[in-house]
Amino acid sequence: MPERVATTDPEGVDFGWVMQMTFVLTILIGAPVVTLLSTQVALPDWASRVSFAVRVGAPVWVITGVAVYLYAWWQEREGET
Repeated sequence: MPERVATTDPEGVDFGWVMQMTFVLTILIGAPVVTLLSTQVALPDWASRVSFAVRVGAPVWVITGVAVYLYAWWQEREGET
């Protein structure tokens, strides 16, 4: 087993954790949301499918990222008291 290259001790919100959780939750939650919403729209070709996925997926990703950040921030503040 190789030795660890580096360790971190973040002060405040751990942005690495926020990015990882945003990625995972966006896939777990966002993909089904985009899929369900796509059943309500006519998507005849690949260009319209990609455009739809970006238009719907981007806000889902932003909302998920903000929610995960706020959760991490709240947990950090709870740990200080």
